[in-house]
Amino acid sequence: MPLVLLVSAVVAVALAVGGVLFVRNLYHQNLKAVSASQKSHLFTIESGEAVQTTASNLEKAGLIRAAWAFEWYIRNEDLGDDLQAGTYSLRPNLSVPEIAEVLTQGKIATDLVTILPGQRLDQIRRALIDKYGFGQEAVDAALQPDQYSGHPALVDKPTGASLEGYLYPESFQKTAETSPAKIVAASLDEMQKHLTPELRAGIVRQGLTVHQGVILASIIEQEVSNPDDKKTVAQVFLRRLREERRLESDATAQYGAIQAGQKPSIQFSSPYNTYENKGLTPTPISNVSGSSLAAVANPSATNYLYFVAGDDGKTYFSSTLVEHEALTKQHCKTLCSQ
Repeated sequence: MPLVLLVSAVVAVALAVGGVLFVRNLYHQNLKAVSASQKSHLFTIESGEAVQTTASNLEKAGLIRAAWAFEWYIRNEDLGDDLQAGTYSLRPNLSVPEIAEVLTQGKIATDLVTILPGQRLDQIRRALIDKYGFGQEAVDAALQPDQYSGHPALVDKPTGASLEGYLYPESFQKTAETSPAKIVAASLDEMQKHLTPELRAGIVRQGLTVHQGVILASIIEQEVSNPDDKKTVAQVFLRRLREERRLESDATAQYGAIQAGQKPSIQFSSPYNTYENKGLTPTPISNVSGSSLAAVANPSATNYLYFVAGDDGKTYFSSTLVEHEALTKQHCKTLCSQ
């Protein structure tokens, strides 16, 4: 081999080795704690949240150095399926491996009341009683909407309607003096933070009232978890509403069955069954997250009519019934047979 080529090869190998060592060193540096601070921060992982979202949120919260390093660690340690939803107390002086241990062992903060996303009002009620130890009478009284009639989050809620859909999913500090009414009021405060004038205006631009927007957001909340998918699902449902087509949402039909004390079923006949009835459901079918509200106010600029959630966790969209049936047959063999 000519000397020039030999030297070039040696240099290339050296650069490659050096590059690998640099990346490896950078990775390990980014696994270290952000600082020596022992100040606790509340951090929430929502149900169904992607690892990328968790990593990004951890970085934004100042709890890790780099989202990509956290993702690499979770992937390298095969912990992707072990991250558990909940609210945790984390400190900047914890390394990525230490944070991962907390998040995968479900070591949630114990002095908190957490309202999870996508919960029905009856589920929230049951959690307040069974999980957080509040008395049944106090909880039932706290869930009466009349005592919050002046709350700005409820100005669009019809008179006489329950709080279904309006209790925003968040974690709240609990002390010996905390009442369930205080938790409900704090949850409504969070809901109002998300119902900004801009978001309300966005919902109205879609031809809906704000209350209708909350109803649609609750349906989207039950159908998909990926924020990007939510925007396109919102587009599908909004187009169906405008064309006076039925929404055909499994989640709405199942909600109607549950409210009637029956097992969840899309065959159960009720005002909530959107296979049978056109338009929105009479009420929201669960609480909503900010991403679902934002999806209604700012749907995707697509023009689909159908979607199906695949067994692989992805959502597949189509414009015709033939395409939809083909995608369902290809990607939804397990879920769609349940």
